[in-house]
Amino acid sequence: MELSPTVQSFVLHFGEMGSRWGINRTVGQIYALLYLSKDPLCADQIVEGLGVSRSNVSMGIRELQGWNLVLLKHIPGDRRDFYSTPGDVWQILRTLAEERKKREVDPTLSVLREILMEKPSTESDAFAQTRMSDMHGLIERLTNWYDDVKSLETERLTMLLSMGSKVTRFLEAKDKIVSLGRSRPQKKEGQSD
Repeated sequence: MELSPTVQSFVLHFGEMGSRWGINRTVGQIYALLYLSKDPLCADQIVEGLGVSRSNVSMGIRELQGWNLVLLKHIPGDRRDFYSTPGDVWQILRTLAEERKKREVDPTLSVLREILMEKPSTESDAFAQTRMSDMHGLIERLTNWYDDVKSLETERLTMLLSMGSKVTRFLEAKDKIVSLGRSRPQKKEGQSD
């Protein structure tokens, strides 16, 4: 299996990026190769395409399966396991976000909750808890926002993302309308226009 220069460039880049995202370079390359492959690939094809060891491919596939990023496929008449990625890039993004939330955000929220339940013993601890409370509040707001957004249909999510700074202008307009309503004098009972 020989990779075209285009595919090879993407695979190599994805491997480099993978190491920056906290995954093994080979895992990133395996994922990139599977993502770009028209047909599901078996481990031997991945070994041949990437020029890495079979054990490295096996461990990489297991890691990707742990992240729910690869799909196991069976081809009639072939006893080998074949792998592919979801075809919808939005589904991949949702899976990555959910897995990162489970592995990174949820444990952080749990630790922060536990620490914040403790009574501070010093002024320094009280200051630290105030800072941690701020962090907890922000992460919890983002988590709640994520929970709302993750259930959006792809079309709605695309619309939301394409709104960009229009959301800010909308919120500014809402603020102006609300402030106008507050600045109008209130009528007293029995008073007419």
